[in-house]
Amino acid sequence: MTELKNHSCFVDSNIWLYAFSTDKKEETKRILAKQLIKEKSIIISTQIINEVSCNLLKKHKLDEKQLFKLIVSFYIKYQVISFNLDIFESASNLRTQYNLSFWDSLVIACASFSGANILYSEDMQDGLIINKKFTIINPFK
Repeated sequence: MTELKNHSCFVDSNIWLYAFSTDKKEETKRILAKQLIKEKSIIISTQIINEVSCNLLKKHKLDEKQLFKLIVSFYIKYQVISFNLDIFESASNLRTQYNLSFWDSLVIACASFSGANILYSEDMQDGLIINKKFTIINPFK
């Protein structure tokens, strides 16, 4: 599998959703998520864009114009990884090796392919090192 080498981090959809949250109960996480996104060189995947978009349409009632503007900004500001056969193969191997869900394995495979050294996620196992390449970190712990 060909990998893109860099010192960036991959950011899971839950971190993005906290950054966009207007819920007062999530204020601390919103601030931390925004700070992380602002201070890091970010990589995302088309899956992350899809998950964030779907949630913002449902929960935050974004209209189509706002949503499309956000999607365009993801492509302008961040490195976006698209699925390919290598990523699906890697995800399959990760599911076997780490007993991951289908969707989590795709996120991790994209992060691995991108060359990121950190995957920020609230939902995955904090501190898990994947194939000695990168670490999953919960930024809220």
